[in-house]
Amino acid sequence: MAAEAIRVTMEVGADGVALITIANPPVNALHPIIIAGLKDKYAEAMRRDDVVAIVLTGAKGKFCGGFDINVFTKVHQTGDVSLMPDVSVELVSNMMEEGKKPSVAAIQGLALGGGLELAMGCHARISTPEAQLGLPELTLGIIPGFGGTQRLPRLVGLPKAIEMMLQSKFIAAKEGKERGLIDALCSPDDLIKISRLWALDIANCRKPWIRSLGRTDRLGSLSEARAILGAARQQARKVAPNMPQHQACLDVIEEGVLYGGHAGVLKEAKVFKELVVAPTSKALVHVFFAQRSTTKVPGVTDIQLKPRQIRKVAVIGGGLMGSGIATALLVSNISVVLKEVNPQFLQRGEKMIAGNLEGLVKRGSLTKDKKNKAMSLLKGALDYSDFKDVDMVIEAVIEKIPLKQSIFADIEKICPKHCILATNTSTIDLNVVGEKTNSQDRIIGAHFFSPAHIMPLLEIVRTEKTSPQAILDLITVGKIIKKVPVVVGNCTGFAVNRTFFPYTQGSHLLVSLGIDVFRIDRVISSFGMPMGPFQLQDVAGYGVALAVKDIYAEAFGERNLDSDLVDLMVKDGRQGKMNGKGYYIYEKGGKPKPDPSVQHVIEEYRKRAKTMPGGKPVTLTDQDILEMIFFPVVNEACRVMDENVVIRASDLDIASVLGMGFPKFRGGLVFWADTVGAPYIYSKLSKWAEIYGPYFKPSPYLEQRAKSGVPLVIPLHVWFDIAAKFHVCSGFNFCSGLFPWQLLTRAVVIGNFHSNFWEMENIFSYFLGNLSFVEPASRVMRFRLCNNEACYLYTQFIF
Repeated sequence: MAAEAIRVTMEVGADGVALITIANPPVNALHPIIIAGLKDKYAEAMRRDDVVAIVLTGAKGKFCGGFDINVFTKVHQTGDVSLMPDVSVELVSNMMEEGKKPSVAAIQGLALGGGLELAMGCHARISTPEAQLGLPELTLGIIPGFGGTQRLPRLVGLPKAIEMMLQSKFIAAKEGKERGLIDALCSPDDLIKISRLWALDIANCRKPWIRSLGRTDRLGSLSEARAILGAARQQARKVAPNMPQHQACLDVIEEGVLYGGHAGVLKEAKVFKELVVAPTSKALVHVFFAQRSTTKVPGVTDIQLKPRQIRKVAVIGGGLMGSGIATALLVSNISVVLKEVNPQFLQRGEKMIAGNLEGLVKRGSLTKDKKNKAMSLLKGALDYSDFKDVDMVIEAVIEKIPLKQSIFADIEKICPKHCILATNTSTIDLNVVGEKTNSQDRIIGAHFFSPAHIMPLLEIVRTEKTSPQAILDLITVGKIIKKVPVVVGNCTGFAVNRTFFPYTQGSHLLVSLGIDVFRIDRVISSFGMPMGPFQLQDVAGYGVALAVKDIYAEAFGERNLDSDLVDLMVKDGRQGKMNGKGYYIYEKGGKPKPDPSVQHVIEEYRKRAKTMPGGKPVTLTDQDILEMIFFPVVNEACRVMDENVVIRASDLDIASVLGMGFPKFRGGLVFWADTVGAPYIYSKLSKWAEIYGPYFKPSPYLEQRAKSGVPLVIPLHVWFDIAAKFHVCSGFNFCSGLFPWQLLTRAVVIGNFHSNFWEMENIFSYFLGNLSFVEPASRVMRFRLCNNEACYLYTQFIF
C-alpha cells in the first residue's frame, strides 16, 4: 500500500457538518498515518467556525477494521512501545468525546477493535443492520487499548461486554441496536444523510449529547458488578489459564467500575503497553500473520493462474472422515456425490452427514433452512456413473494401498480430464497411491483432520508432478469451505503426522521408564495442549496407531521407537472412547476419569520393554517430561524443514496449532522452539541419545543451528550459501566459513527476496527483532547470490 493511498479526508457541507473519512483499503485500518490524519482533521474541525458537528466514517463501505497489526510487529521487533501512537486519551477522549462539537459515527461493513473504540468515543452511532461490531484484541494477546474496556460495558452492560471482549465475539449492528451500542439503523444509501441529521440534532440540543465514558447506568450496583467479574475470572481461569490478557482485561474493567471511567482508561493504557511486548502477544501476532501466509505458494499463486470453479465433488467412502469432508463441502454449497460399496454403508454415511449438519444447527453455526439446502445437494451412489461430470474426487477409504490404487485406476478412466484426483490419506506416499494411473499431474493429497467438518486445517500434499493448477484449485476449495490450507511436500506422514509421530512415541518411552500415564497427561495439558497424549490416543482410537505402526517403522528406521503398548491395550479389550474403556473410563455425558485397572497393562508393557535402569522407575521433573516429549518433535520438525517438506517454518507453526492443537499462545512449534533455543534443545537431545539411543539423536539441521547460533526459522542451507558466496561491497565481506551471528544482529535488511522454497520474511523479520546496532539507513548495499545454477542480482538492500 503506497503511503499516498493512506489518508484521512474532510469535507464540510453547507449544513455545517464535517464529514471525516478514513481511507486505507481494504478495511481502513488505523495506520499511524491515519491516526495522525484523524488528529489533524479533528483539530481543524474544532477550529473552524463553519463546522458545527462531525460525522466520522470509512471509505468504500467499511468503517474501520481496527489498528494496523503491522505496527505490533515493529514494536515486537524493537521493544519500543513509543511506536504506538496515543489514541485513547489524546484522540478518543480529549478530541472526540470531550470535544466542543458533537461526533457521530456512520458505520457500514465493520467496526472492529480500534474502529469500534473510535465509534464508541463518538456521541452517537448510526449503522447499517449487517455491520459487524467487535473487540477481538484478546486474540492477539492484548486488550482493547483505545478505551474499549471502559466504554463497551457502559453501553451494553457488563455481562455482554465481557463476553464480547473475552470471547472476541462479533455481533451484528442489529443486535447492537438492541443492546444499546447502536443508536439507529438505516440503509447504506441513507447512512451519511441520517448521520449528518443526527449530528446536527445533537449540536442543536434536539438529541442528547452522550459521553459514553461518563455513563454508569448499565454497570449495575457495585455488588452486582463484582459478582459478574468474579464469575468471569473463574471462567477465564478454567478456559484460558495460560492467557494473561484475559485476567488483565477483567482487572482493567474492574478499575473503571471502582474508580470511574477515566481511571479505567489510564490503567487500560498502562496494561496495554505491558501486554503488547509480552511473549503471549508476540506469539499470537506471529500466528496471525503466519496463517495469512500459508496460501502464498511460489510457483503456484504468483504465476497469474486463475482458479477453476469447483461445482461438484465426489467423496469415496462414507465413514467418519468421508462424511465429515462431505459435510464441509455441502454447507459451502458444493454438490457432493457420496460413493459407498453397498446400500448399508451408504445409508450409514448419509445418516452421519445428517447428524453432522444437525450438530451444526444445535451449535448455532447453521440455520435449519441451510441444513435442508445442504442435504438437497447430496446424492448417494454405489457405482461411478455419477462421476462423469465431477470437478474433484476425494478418496477417503481405509489406509490400504492396493484398495487406493484400484480406486484411482478406476476413477481416472471415468472422470473428466480436468477433474482433480485427491486422496485423504494421512500417511501413504502419493506416488504409491497413483502408481497405476497416467494422471500424476492431477493427483494431490487433501488431508483433513477429524472431525473434518470442524477442524480448520487442510494439509494439501503435492508431489513433484502435481500441477500448479491442481494445487491452486484445492487451495481455493479450502478457502471456500473455511479451512486453512497448508501446502506440503510428499513424504511419509507429510508435515503434521510426520512431525508429531515422536509425540506418541515419546510418551510411550516415558511410560516404559516408569512415569505415570496420568502424570504425563497432566504435564502436557498444563503446557497448553487440549489433552495429553494418552487421552488423545483414547479419543482418536487405537486403529489409526496400529495402521501406521509398520509404515513409520519402515520410514524412520532407527529413530522410530517400537512400542507394543497399543497392542496390549487392544488385547485387554480396550478401544478408548469407542467402547468407553482405554487409559480413561468414558461414561455418557461425563468427563473422562483415569482407569486404575489399566495399570496391569502398563506393568506388562514395562516388563516387555526392559527400559527402566535396574528395573526401577527413573526420576524426572515435570520439565523433563515436557522436554522429552516435545524436543524429539522439534527435532523431526527440523528434518521436515531441511527437506523442504514445508514452504516456510511458519507453515509448520500453523499446521501444529490447527492440526495437533499445539498451544496457539506459544506461537506454534518452531516459534516456541526458537524461544527455547537450539543450543539448549541440542544439548538435551545429545545427552538423552547417549542414554536411550538414536531416537533422540539430533538432526544435522538442529546441530548446525545449535553450533552457529542461527535460529530454526531460517533455512540453514540457504543461509550458509549466502554466508559463503555473497560479497557486500561497502566493507562487509562474508566469503568463507560461517556467517558471524554477531554481525547478523547488526543488520536491518529491507528488500523483496524471493525463491521457490524460501521467503525473505522468515529471515529478515528475525534480524529486525534482534538488533543491537543499526547502520545508517542511507547506506545501500549490493550483493550477488548464486544458488545452484541460478544467480540473482538484488539491489537496494538497506543496512
